[in-house]
Amino acid sequence: MKRVLTGLQPSGNITIGNYLGSIKQMVGYQNQYDSFIFIADLHAITIPQEPEELHINTRELVAIYLACGVVPEKNTIYIQSENIYHTAFSWILECLTPYGEVSRMTQFKDKSKRNESFSAGLLTYPILMAADIILYDSDYIPVGADQTQHVEFARDVARRFNKKYGETFKIPEAFIPNDVAKIMDLQYPEKKMSKSAVNRNGVLFLLDEEAAIIKKIKQAVTDSIGTIEFEPINRPGISNLINLYSGLADISTDEVVKKYEGLQYGTFKKDLTDIAIDIIRPIQKRYYELINSKELDACLDAGKIRTIEIAKQKYDIVKKKVGFYR
Repeated sequence: MKRVLTGLQPSGNITIGNYLGSIKQMVGYQNQYDSFIFIADLHAITIPQEPEELHINTRELVAIYLACGVVPEKNTIYIQSENIYHTAFSWILECLTPYGEVSRMTQFKDKSKRNESFSAGLLTYPILMAADIILYDSDYIPVGADQTQHVEFARDVARRFNKKYGETFKIPEAFIPNDVAKIMDLQYPEKKMSKSAVNRNGVLFLLDEEAAIIKKIKQAVTDSIGTIEFEPINRPGISNLINLYSGLADISTDEVVKKYEGLQYGTFKKDLTDIAIDIIRPIQKRYYELINSKELDACLDAGKIRTIEIAKQKYDIVKKKVGFYR
């Protein structure tokens, strides 16, 4: 069975965009692939984190995955920092990676150009990400179209190691689902919906209360034209809401437009609100059952045991090839 691997940082509340773009996809993949899902807490600390908040966010993210339908028996779910082989292997890869190559990665290049303050981790985290991927001989990495650079970097790292030391790693492939739309901010539809957005009114969180969901969708930016049409460039506001409806209802944007032909924004927004609440409500119910449960810890314990066993076997091979043996 082919292996699919994905990770999400525990750096704040999960948005409806995270759900549609990542978590919902993994629910679908769990019956087709050997599915690995990790909580990328090591990546999270490339920017300052409050320890207690990071701890809470980590548990919350696992609970949300499970509440959304990710089944522990069909997935290997683990916390990145609980496996020491990720960072040990990453150091070996760092020493094989030219500075020029890693310095061209998007986030480092952008921040260094703006003379922003950042840690050395911002420079080296793509190498850790490559280690996360190739350590498990992953076949497919589900990513958005704007994240393929990281998978291509991991492919280059794996090829370089294989060329120098002999065939050791699979070369992973980026998997970009064609039918997953990028959900934009409800107040600034030219920007991607982000859990770190300053204006929280533009972001739908999976743990939002019902009143907040109603308010945010009601106040979502549209335009003065008044027709339900999908034109992302010229009419980003209403197009974003159509994308959101499409993702939640599992129908195409054309079907959404046809369904609401001749109707007003108010009707459309009310129906979108009802669909969002119908999906989010049972997720929240299950989440609160899980968050402090032994079930959640049992899932993480099983993932930790399995990934440490796999990673140790691969790391022992790598050590010997590099020359780390007596």
